[in-house]
Amino acid sequence: MPLSEQEQRLLEEMERGLYQNDADFVATVGQRRGKPNYTVVVVGALLAVLGIATLLVGVVIQQPLVGVLGFIIMFGGVLLAIAPPRRLEAAAPERKPGKPTKATGFMDGLGNRWDKRQGERGR
Repeated sequence: MPLSEQEQRLLEEMERGLYQNDADFVATVGQRRGKPNYTVVVVGALLAVLGIATLLVGVVIQQPLVGVLGFIIMFGGVLLAIAPPRRLEAAAPERKPGKPTKATGFMDGLGNRWDKRQGERGR
């Protein structure tokens, strides 16, 4: 059974909204990924080991404050080691809409082709 004109318009509107939401999500998630900073990972691991040693010393000398301090150091080191790398927003070059460049990802290329098809459909 064919769709009425109103249903077709509503479906196209929903598709555009869904595509825009997904494109925003992909762009947001894609910006957060980067190469891991191994220096930060090593420093975090060393802090975790130092925290464990401090915790054990606190247990051996029966000083709860030293043990708690060791746990805090250990916890901070682990968080530092597993934290995702941060990228500076200002360092990222601004992209102009239009032609895909070499830096443009696979999803951006698909998005551009989708936009082009939707533009041809509306004519």
